[in-house]
Amino acid sequence: MIKLAWLTNPANRIATCRKVFNKGREVDFRTGTNSLTGRSQLFGMSRGGWDCSAAGGKMEQWMTPQEGTALYLLLRDSAQDIVLRTDGAGVILDASPGCERFGLPPKAELAGRHLSDIATPDSVTALKAKLVAALAGRNDPDWAEFAARTGDGQERWFEIQLRGVHGGSGDAPGAVGVMRNIDQRLRHEGELFTAAMIDPLTGLTNRRAFVTMLGHLCKEGRRGCLALFDVDHFRAINLRHGYAVGDEVLVVVAELVRALTRRQDIISRLDGPRIGVLLPDASAGRAQAICARIVGTLSEVQQQGRANGFSVTASAGAAPILASLDETINRAELALAMAKARGRNRLEMDSADGARRWR
Repeated sequence: MIKLAWLTNPANRIATCRKVFNKGREVDFRTGTNSLTGRSQLFGMSRGGWDCSAAGGKMEQWMTPQEGTALYLLLRDSAQDIVLRTDGAGVILDASPGCERFGLPPKAELAGRHLSDIATPDSVTALKAKLVAALAGRNDPDWAEFAARTGDGQERWFEIQLRGVHGGSGDAPGAVGVMRNIDQRLRHEGELFTAAMIDPLTGLTNRRAFVTMLGHLCKEGRRGCLALFDVDHFRAINLRHGYAVGDEVLVVVAELVRALTRRQDIISRLDGPRIGVLLPDASAGRAQAICARIVGTLSEVQQQGRANGFSVTASAGAAPILASLDETINRAELALAMAKARGRNRLEMDSADGARRWR
């Protein structure tokens, strides 16, 4: 590394020049004035170009305004991302041709529009906050995500990073930014979420998601009920008719439960033939009516499959959602066990005071 030593005489501020050698390379030094800051700086000319060191002794890398402009134009015209420039009010002055590749208006149409105009109404606040921070000189390292409406009416997601362009007097005449499309990343994240939270056979959320959502309801003190359904004699169905038929049974049961519950109810496959249903804000009477309808309807359904048809029934237990997740699950489990012990194909209800009602 070339070490730059200040050659300006502090007594009379007269700049001197000399030649030094670094690893066999001859380097010329001279002092001058930084046109942006007005401060005296020393420039070292080597094969790699000019290096400079500020008069305070702090090492800096610096380029001329012409070099900065050339670099901006190079990035604007060749980068896969969208490079743009705004004035101090956030109005777009220039944008790279890449904006058209993602369905945004061409740069000629973007020029003169406010940066926030490209965002959907739900994303305007986030984009404006990022712009205001950049113009104020607060360089947040985090990228801001926002949705934009394309010319064909589709919604596409982008992330943007902005930096204010500050003059010597401290004002911010504008900002430069880099914007990139993140639709593919969000799709991958969605696929990972699906793999982690969705049961691939039934399309219902899995036990992990179910416990998480029940925990939120318990923590928030939401009223409602938890119901557990278990297909009766499911192991016998698998052994007699095969696991493929057993899978068909689970799919039919899942579809039936989904059809007979409310839109706001949360349905999950917990394990094996067991399905859990969260009924937010449902009274005990309302929950009992929903669960009884599911048990009664299922017992009348004939699963027409490779086994020439057979009846499918389920037992169910329900309990109110309490402050404790474990206690809520335990009460519903006990109610389900009671339904099976009393002959299956029935519903047991556990009330908040521990009393049980059954169908």
